[in-house]
Amino acid sequence: MARPRSRSGARSAPWFAGRHPWVRRARRPGQRAGRMRPVRGLWAWLSGRTVAGQVFILQVIVALLLVVAAVVALVLQARYDSQEEARNRSVAVAQTFANAPGTRAALESSDPTALLQPRAEAARKLSDVDFIVVTDTQGIRYTHPKPDRIGKKFVGTIGPALQGRVVTETINGTIGPLVQAVVPVKDDHGNVVGLVSAGITIAKVSGAVNRQLPIVLGAAAGTLVLATGGTALISRRLKHQTHGLEPTEMARMYEHHDAVLHAVREGVLILGGDGRLLLANDEACRLLDLPPDAEGRWIDDLGLDPRAAEVLGSGRTATDVVILSGDRLLAVNNRPTDRDGGPPGSVATLRDSTELRALSGRAEGAREQLRLLYDAGVDIGTTLDVVRTAEELTQVAVPRFADFVTVDLVEAVLTGGEPTPSAVAEMRRVAVHGVRDNAPLYRAGELIRFVPSSPQAWGFGNGRAVVEPDLAAAPGWLAQDADRTSRVLDFGIHSLITAPLLARGVLLGMVHFYRARGSAPFAEEDLSLAEELAARAAVCIDNARRYTREHTVAVTLQHSLLPRNLPEQSALDVAHRYLPAQEGVGGDWFDVVPLPGARVALVVGDVVGHGLHAAATMGRLRTAVHNFSSLDLPPDEILDHLDELVGRIDQDEASADGGTAVIGATCLYAIYDPVTGHCAMTRAGHLPPAVIHPDGSVEFPDLPAGPPLGLGSMPFETAELNLAEGSRLVLYTDGLVEVRDRDIDVGLELLRSTLAGVADRSPEEICTAVLQALLPAHPGDDIALLVARTRRLAPEQVAEWDVPYDPAAVGEVRAAVTRRLADWGLDELAFTTELLLSELITNAIRHATGPIRVRLLRDESLICEVSDTSSTSPHLRFATTTDEGGRGLFLVAQFAEHWGTRYTAEGKVIWAEQPLPPGSGR
Repeated sequence: MARPRSRSGARSAPWFAGRHPWVRRARRPGQRAGRMRPVRGLWAWLSGRTVAGQVFILQVIVALLLVVAAVVALVLQARYDSQEEARNRSVAVAQTFANAPGTRAALESSDPTALLQPRAEAARKLSDVDFIVVTDTQGIRYTHPKPDRIGKKFVGTIGPALQGRVVTETINGTIGPLVQAVVPVKDDHGNVVGLVSAGITIAKVSGAVNRQLPIVLGAAAGTLVLATGGTALISRRLKHQTHGLEPTEMARMYEHHDAVLHAVREGVLILGGDGRLLLANDEACRLLDLPPDAEGRWIDDLGLDPRAAEVLGSGRTATDVVILSGDRLLAVNNRPTDRDGGPPGSVATLRDSTELRALSGRAEGAREQLRLLYDAGVDIGTTLDVVRTAEELTQVAVPRFADFVTVDLVEAVLTGGEPTPSAVAEMRRVAVHGVRDNAPLYRAGELIRFVPSSPQAWGFGNGRAVVEPDLAAAPGWLAQDADRTSRVLDFGIHSLITAPLLARGVLLGMVHFYRARGSAPFAEEDLSLAEELAARAAVCIDNARRYTREHTVAVTLQHSLLPRNLPEQSALDVAHRYLPAQEGVGGDWFDVVPLPGARVALVVGDVVGHGLHAAATMGRLRTAVHNFSSLDLPPDEILDHLDELVGRIDQDEASADGGTAVIGATCLYAIYDPVTGHCAMTRAGHLPPAVIHPDGSVEFPDLPAGPPLGLGSMPFETAELNLAEGSRLVLYTDGLVEVRDRDIDVGLELLRSTLAGVADRSPEEICTAVLQALLPAHPGDDIALLVARTRRLAPEQVAEWDVPYDPAAVGEVRAAVTRRLADWGLDELAFTTELLLSELITNAIRHATGPIRVRLLRDESLICEVSDTSSTSPHLRFATTTDEGGRGLFLVAQFAEHWGTRYTAEGKVIWAEQPLPPGSGR
């Protein structure tokens, strides 16, 4: 920019040009720069950048080196003299004491120490040495300043002294560096009869020199100060003569200053203390639109905005104060110049911040968007629930992006299904959230079909986001529902963005962002943020959908593997509950298995893990339990077979997966006999059952705790209980009593107190009460609960006979059985019953030993039992036409509905069941 000129056409020199050397007017092109005063102060000397400074530093260094050399020489000489003085004194003292009268005689006496120790100490104090030690020729001390060291070995070199020579040496003793001398004591024949050693520390000798050292150092410091002062005076005179700089350096500095002042993109103003403008660079003239003759005029006369003139002319410190100049926003920094003794006035810099503020606003908006997307990544998808994930999307977007947000999903997504492409935009609303609760939008749960002209339908069909800045002017949106859209507009909602929820190429639904009165309408640049929010939420919704599908499949599989209806039996009144976990289906199961002899088996188990694998394993174990139960084995043997089966399953899966697949399961198996009230139980790593006695007391029987199934480490033990009629047997899995925030002991005690409060209720009511008291808000594990009330067969429903070990007794038993059947009203079964018992009793008499017993049970069926002490099991076979026997069990199998053998501790029982005739009742 051309420099402003005066009206005469030439640049006018301001009135202050010669008064302030640090201020100069703008020069014409080609004009040399004016003078500038060099930097003052001691630092200019010390920096060495000037000739005066270099001379000053060189002379100071030379003087400093001379002083240091003198001090070092003095210290070294003093150290040498100290060592020589210590050596001479120790030799003199040692020789004097060695040659003193009586020393040799004392050495030859019977007690040298008694004679020499007082004399040595007196001589040491008089001679001001640190020690005088007398030793024998072996170096054993006779004297020492410390009496406890007398009789010990002398520390030092004594070899040359034993040869008659004087030895001096410098050592580091316990009292510091010292010089010690060792001289011999000779008899009249010149033989060495003892040694005398005297020593003195160097510090004691050098003390006088050290006391003189501060005087020497003070003199050296004074010399250095005088030399430095003289050098400073010479350098100051040299600096005054050269101005501190050479002419080429001064000219280069001026040229650089001029270039920076006029090329910089910031305006620079210099004002005097009286408010006159002293200097304005080109950028300042452009930003403030100053007149050509601005320099030298009062700041208030330049036609500036009043606030701008006030800020610039105040002379006060200002930082980034924004002023208005035409259509520009200028950031002003103002600093006074009279600080530290400078001339009065101020310097101001101007920066055009119009574009910067616009960019700052956009940057702040971008930061808000990034923060919103970050929060969306954290807050959306915290659960694997489809509806909850949609609600989290609405809560994140309101009010930071929209005033109201709704989410619509394809119906199949809610059940975990895969959405299929459709030309009809029909979705169910699952989430609605806004700054107010009474917006006239479709409510959650409504099934909505959008008309083809609506932006929602267009976005659904094309898989792209749509923006409607003005809903009042959007005919497609208005056509959806005239009454509702009118109420929406009256409510103040005026703008819409609808974005598809796309995940892995599958359209799951749509999300709709609305803005209402008081918020700016949506624009095209808002589409990217809406699409990003929808994309992140869609991935989370799809994950929840996939989990819902897997969870549904697992729950369906598990429910199909669990008993749908409990079998009919009269021994127990049974109620049950099963609740799958919210976060994954587990492997809990229960079962009720009727057994021969009117007995019933109750089973509860839990497979380790969750998901389809646990459910499938549970189904295999439940089938195995039914198969093993059909063998009519004791509970401990059934769990032995289950343990072996789980071990094989584990090995098969480990070999298939190439790893170590540990399945593991727990199980409780109980058999109840309604005839005797006897209950046999065995558990494999499972929690013990609870027993509610008829008097209302609750007990957890102390059952032997076997290892979980699959370990195969220890055999299982069976515990036997006698349950009175009306007792309640409660079997459960750990999900009922053990949760994350509650210890299992607390859960068991809570179960005990709950059962005690409902002891007189039915099994169904007990199940309901237990779940109400113990069910956690969000079950993390499956819960299986089985409650059974015991019943007993009446004495008139049971008949027993002892059979003598004689074939002739079979007839008597048949007659007694016929009479009992007549009493029961079962004459129709008399013939088949006599036939079955005849074959079974005869077979026992022929092939078994010991007492034989017959028992009839009238329950849901007629049960005939023949027991003996033999453990041999009969086998059914087909007899040929020439065989005389072998047809008995064949007849039993033909006439009985079910038959079989079970083993007891005394032997075995062969039983056969016949259905009761219609109308006979129990």
